[in-house]
Amino acid sequence: MDPVRRMAELRRIIDHHNHLYYVLDAPEISDAEYDTLLRELEELEAAHPELITPDSPTQRVGGEPLSAFATIRHPRPLLSLANARNEKELYEFDRRVRNLTAGQEVQYVLELKIDGLAVALTYEDGVFVRGATRGDGYRGEDITANLRTIRSLPLRLRGDAPRLLEVRGEAYMSQDAYLRLNEMRDRKGEDTFANPRNAAAGSLRQLDPRITAARALDIFVYGVGLCQGRDFASQGEILSYLREAGFKVNENYVLCQDMGEVMEAVRHWDSSKRRELPYAIDGLVIKVNSLALQEQLGATSKSPRWAIAYKFPAEQQTTTLEDIIISVGRTGVLTPTAVLKPVSLAGTTVGRAGLHNLDYIREKDIRIGDEVLVQKAGDIIPEVVRVVTGARTGEEREFTMPSKCPVCGGDVVRLPGEAAHRCTNMACPARLQESLIHFASRNAMDIDGLGPALIKQLVERGLVQSPADLYSLDREELLELERMGEKSANKLLRALKESKERPYDRLLFGLGIRFVGSRVAQILASKFASLAELMAAGEEELMAIPEIGPKVAASVRRFFAEPRNRRVVAGLLAAGVNSGAAGQGEGEPQPLAGKAFVLTGSLSRYTRGEASRLIERLGGQVRGSVSRKTDYVVAGSDPGGKLDRARELGVPILTEEDFVQLLEEQ
Repeated sequence: MDPVRRMAELRRIIDHHNHLYYVLDAPEISDAEYDTLLRELEELEAAHPELITPDSPTQRVGGEPLSAFATIRHPRPLLSLANARNEKELYEFDRRVRNLTAGQEVQYVLELKIDGLAVALTYEDGVFVRGATRGDGYRGEDITANLRTIRSLPLRLRGDAPRLLEVRGEAYMSQDAYLRLNEMRDRKGEDTFANPRNAAAGSLRQLDPRITAARALDIFVYGVGLCQGRDFASQGEILSYLREAGFKVNENYVLCQDMGEVMEAVRHWDSSKRRELPYAIDGLVIKVNSLALQEQLGATSKSPRWAIAYKFPAEQQTTTLEDIIISVGRTGVLTPTAVLKPVSLAGTTVGRAGLHNLDYIREKDIRIGDEVLVQKAGDIIPEVVRVVTGARTGEEREFTMPSKCPVCGGDVVRLPGEAAHRCTNMACPARLQESLIHFASRNAMDIDGLGPALIKQLVERGLVQSPADLYSLDREELLELERMGEKSANKLLRALKESKERPYDRLLFGLGIRFVGSRVAQILASKFASLAELMAAGEEELMAIPEIGPKVAASVRRFFAEPRNRRVVAGLLAAGVNSGAAGQGEGEPQPLAGKAFVLTGSLSRYTRGEASRLIERLGGQVRGSVSRKTDYVVAGSDPGGKLDRARELGVPILTEEDFVQLLEEQ
């Protein structure tokens, strides 16, 4: 088939299935079949780049990063809505509408107020050409490239399209996508988003569209700002047309004959019903249905007179704050949490509430034993609104942040300009599992087969206490794990060996140093030939690099100043992980060169990983099984079958004391 015809056909087929999957939630083909179609189109476009069109589904993946957002002037203002916070204010809105329309019949359309980012989408001859944020209502930022990445946004309209169409909508992130994104950011040591709205807004304002493409954004459209070539009589007619044109329209809208029916719908959604939705809403929007009446009512300088937003009141309860406890996250952040006397709130029993940091506690003057007013922010996250100071008895106690980590005893520091207190010990058990996930991730050491489930087993069984211990794992230990066969064990051991050759900047990123992302790691690796050189660099030397500021410099110095972190790094170097041009251990004596050791049982003075690295640093080899080629078996307490095998073969057996003496002699 002619490439032009085939590419057009593929675009049409893929667009059809995108609409079924992302808009109608009614897929007709499998993911594999969809991928085959998309791959064929990508191959044709690679062979004929001059035939790529702006509405091609391949253009959703995101292009090159932008240097800045251009400004777009809206053809018609995107005004914000006035708010009503109770029934009385809604009836007042109805009274104003009826007074201004001089007794004409008024119907209302009630829609859900999606908690996201307002956007304007422009289509020319049915093709999406431009998208912008609301901005100040008159001018917004050009986020066209980022909006293209949203799968439910049509790049070409269905049916007969008007010559020019500007559509208004709300880009948002579902609750599940929001939770997944925050979990991922926490694992990487990045700040988490406060709520789905912030997550959506932050994602759409990325200068790199590829970052936006990696986040599961969605969009509902609800209005038309400008249309040339088609007329509408009502808001209900607009919503019907938008659905027919291929847009995703929220189906929970309702036509109300009067304010009485509006109030019935308000009470319906003001109950627990809204909490059943997979996305966040922060209220309802009530619009006059007739566009002629909308035109007659007009607008003030800030908001239209024909619409109003009803904001849900936050449910609040008073309870006792019984204690403040500390949790430690992957990046070492110590987060205080209020332990509350359980109270029913927004449909659930609440026993805890986040307190963010010490500044938050001091600002609200929160003390242990206080009576506090609590609510769910956005009906999701419990928070302390204020203290009931009049209920104080004098028995309340002020909270102080510990100077030592409650989990590992490591030093706790508060960086200048930051609100968070952090444990500086990379090997802190509270941080370990997530640190290992980050260390093994694709952009770090890329250890194929080392996923969260396996890491959890390794940590729970005490086989791994730092990233360096990964390189001491042997086949026998792996085979004892759940769902670990010989093929998987061999594959993981190969992946671990291969990861030692990763570029030095990948190791640096994998260490999880605060503020050191993959790009900063590359910059540091380009300026310091080895990890040893970087560890010896002072803050002034670091800040001499144009891209490195005081926060990054201080974080790097603080990380390498922590003795436990230095031990982890030493273990990685002893394992032979690539650490730059200078390497490690060059020129050191190798008195155990050619000697093969097998470890069995538990040692009191070393972890298995530490013992292995000491042997390897002195030139020896650590193996997983005993054979006639084994030189020594080191037997700790509760040794396994390896000890019996050593006796059977006559291999020399070292007690822990013998092993320590051997190391000291070397």
